[in-house]
Amino acid sequence: MAEREKLMQALHFRHACKIFDKEKKIEDEMFETILEAGRLSPSSFGFEPWKFLVIQNRALREKLREVTWGAQDTLPTASHFVVLLARRAKEMLAESDYVTHMMYDVHHLPKEAAEARREKYGTFQREDFKLLESERTTFDWAAKQGYIALANMMTTAAMLGIDSCPIEGFQLEKAEEILYESCGIDRELFGLSVMVAFGYRLHTPRPKTRQSLDEIVQWCP
Repeated sequence: MAEREKLMQALHFRHACKIFDKEKKIEDEMFETILEAGRLSPSSFGFEPWKFLVIQNRALREKLREVTWGAQDTLPTASHFVVLLARRAKEMLAESDYVTHMMYDVHHLPKEAAEARREKYGTFQREDFKLLESERTTFDWAAKQGYIALANMMTTAAMLGIDSCPIEGFQLEKAEEILYESCGIDRELFGLSVMVAFGYRLHTPRPKTRQSLDEIVQWCP
C-alpha cells in the first residue's frame, strides 16, 4: 500500500509545467535516471525506434524557441530539454539494416529465431497494421513508440519530485532543420517526434482535472 501511495502521489504531482524555476537544476544522477527510464521502455517488437537529444546549449534553445510556439516559457527556464526523434520509414522496414542490427546485435537472437521474427514483423507491417501504405504511416507508428518512452520519463521524473512538460507545439520542418544543422542528425534516418522539458515548478499548479473512471472505462463481458 505504501508503494501504491507513492505512485498515486507522483501521478497527481505530475502536470504540464509551463514555466520552471530557472535557478534550480536537476542533479546529474537524477536526470540520468530519467533517461534510463526512457531507454528501458518497451517498444513494438523491441526495436526501439528512438533517439533522445538533450538540448542544453542556450543559443540552440533560442533558435528552437523561434519555431516552437508550445515552449515559449519552458525552453528558457527548463533545467533540461529533450527532443525525441523517431526513425524514418526505410529504417523500420523488415529487411532494413537497422532491424537486422537490433535482432542480431542487440537481442542476440539465433538466425532461425531472428528470421522468423523478421517474417512475422513483415506480415505485421504489410497486413495487420497496414504500415506500408505510406512513409508517413510507418514514421507515425515509430513515433508512437517514442511516446511510451516519453510517458515513462515523465512518470519517473514525477516520482523523483521533478516537473515536466510534453511539447508538440512546433513548426515541424523548421524545427527539424535546426536540429539537423546544429546536432548533426542524419535527416535520412531520423525525424522529429515530440519534445519534453524537465525542471522544477515556479508556481503551484491548478488542481488536476480528469474524467471519472466510470466515464472512460468499460468492462466487457
